[in-house]
Amino acid sequence: MKKIALLCIALLCVNSIFAQEIFKRTLKLMGSRFEITVIAKDLTEANSYIDIAVGEITRIEKLISSWDPASQTSEINRNAGIKPIKVDEELYNLIGRSVEISKLTEGAFDISFASMDKIWKFDGSMTQMPSEEAIKQSVAKIGYQNIILDPENFTVFLKLEGMKIGFGGIGKGYAADKAKKLLMEKGVSAGIINASGDMNTWGKQPDGEFWKVAITNPMDKNKAFALLPLKDNAVVTSGNYEKYVTFNGVRYTHIIDPRTGYPATGIISATVFAPKAEIADALATSIFVMGKDVGIDFINQLPKIECIVIDEKGEIFTSKNIEIETLKN
Repeated sequence: MKKIALLCIALLCVNSIFAQEIFKRTLKLMGSRFEITVIAKDLTEANSYIDIAVGEITRIEKLISSWDPASQTSEINRNAGIKPIKVDEELYNLIGRSVEISKLTEGAFDISFASMDKIWKFDGSMTQMPSEEAIKQSVAKIGYQNIILDPENFTVFLKLEGMKIGFGGIGKGYAADKAKKLLMEKGVSAGIINASGDMNTWGKQPDGEFWKVAITNPMDKNKAFALLPLKDNAVVTSGNYEKYVTFNGVRYTHIIDPRTGYPATGIISATVFAPKAEIADALATSIFVMGKDVGIDFINQLPKIECIVIDEKGEIFTSKNIEIETLKN
């Protein structure tokens, strides 16, 4: 599922007493806009660090891409209903964590969402809702319970013929986490991996301040309504303010409940803060599917995870331990 990039970074480019500066590069990776920011002493050093991050993200894309016929993910999908496929331990573990998130969210997040028939169109071409039967059939092959994992042999088997998995709801977050981890191991003191809104940070800016994120107002995407510091944390926002359809006065988002086939309603923006972008990525989508009240109650039960939800009326709701610095527009 496509994530809408609703986040912008407040960057202050100044020299510190250590003569380090902020450098950033924007490029297209994993079919999305990535912005990689690092602290370095000069452009040459910064470029070497950014190249390392790009290499890591590219490696992950080759591993998890369902569009690349040579990837292990594509091999799993081709053999759905036929036989288990042995995969690298890294991919096996990512799939395992995805299944655990599915269990935790009771199916609101599900990587087998890739099996869904694309009956909903959000390009303005839809003139009426699909039939109940068509909606029911569209999700017939979705179900994380049918992803069979063998921890001894690192094999993955999709039980139903035609079933597929995809990492659109977790892959960019995972890539941001891995790139951050590698750069920290290389000695980069601070930076940001912004994967089209799936963002992970570490360290501080050269002036000693934490990185800050401005949360876009989905009712007016040219304005931000809040500014929050990120202290070695990840943040992901999912939004439906651009892709939706309206039938009988109900606004249906492009984020679809994998359990029912019906689009989510009632929320236009969900932002999740978590220690890792991977989990923030998955939970931001899950909140949409769960709905405002159930979603926030769910987040309140998870340690070190917070959220901000904006409903279709533009009202702001938050989990219990978050503090928002509201901006005046």
